[in-house]
Amino acid sequence: MRNLKIKELINYGKKLLKENEVQEGNIIAKVLAEYILQMDRMQIVINEEKEIGEQEKTRYYLALIEIIQGMPIQYITNKQEFMNLEFYVDENVLIPQPDTEILVEEVIKIAKQKKENIQILDICTGSGAIGISLGKNLQNAHITMSDISKKALKIAKQNSEKNIEANKVEFIQSNMFENITKKYDIIVSNPPYIKRDIIKLLPENVKKEPKIALDGGKDGLNFYKILANESYKFLNNEGYLCMEIGYDQKETVINILKTTKKYKEVYSKKDLSNNDRIVIAKVQI
Repeated sequence: MRNLKIKELINYGKKLLKENEVQEGNIIAKVLAEYILQMDRMQIVINEEKEIGEQEKTRYYLALIEIIQGMPIQYITNKQEFMNLEFYVDENVLIPQPDTEILVEEVIKIAKQKKENIQILDICTGSGAIGISLGKNLQNAHITMSDISKKALKIAKQNSEKNIEANKVEFIQSNMFENITKKYDIIVSNPPYIKRDIIKLLPENVKKEPKIALDGGKDGLNFYKILANESYKFLNNEGYLCMEIGYDQKETVINILKTTKKYKEVYSKKDLSNNDRIVIAKVQI
């Protein structure tokens, strides 16, 4: 086969991904080329007539096959942008999504109204995207990041070292509140919230993400029940519980909170797609 120019390689990728109905195939083909060729977007444009080697061409083709089979591009490049920061991701953590930025932005607003030296617990931290983004945007906050998974915590530590000062964060391996011992001003969480029976129906690329981070139990509400029934014990007076939710879980999650009689000023906000995305509650001690 003749040598290919960079632009021809990308066009081949676009065509193959389109034929296999991969969403955002045009963007993925370009991002993959940047990763394989170790070039940024501008270098790709400047060098589009340059021929590429056989080894790079083979790596590109093989990665395209993985993507067609459902592998998220982020798990190939090990990169995802969130809140204008770059995070390492692999199959041990969820890929941070733009909708979750709504949760981070709301917590930043709340934190800026409170005292200095604010203590925040990011529970089910995964890649650390939420906690690290909060630490980056809040000058006087100390962030504790907690997860049941040792592998996830290792990734969160790696991401924190790249993005924020070491004295702003700490890490606790814990099954929810099991190893949590102190009180916080804010508890924030993007917990697993997919109904167990629904997981097998998800798109292939989502099914590649860790099941432990998706499975919210039979009704998808397991972790909200734990958060509602335990968080107030670990929140200072007037502290906040801030959670991401599934698009159809607003009323149920709010009712779970109200049933405890431990929270007040409960409200929800929508994401950029106009879906209910977060629920916020103030503890009532």
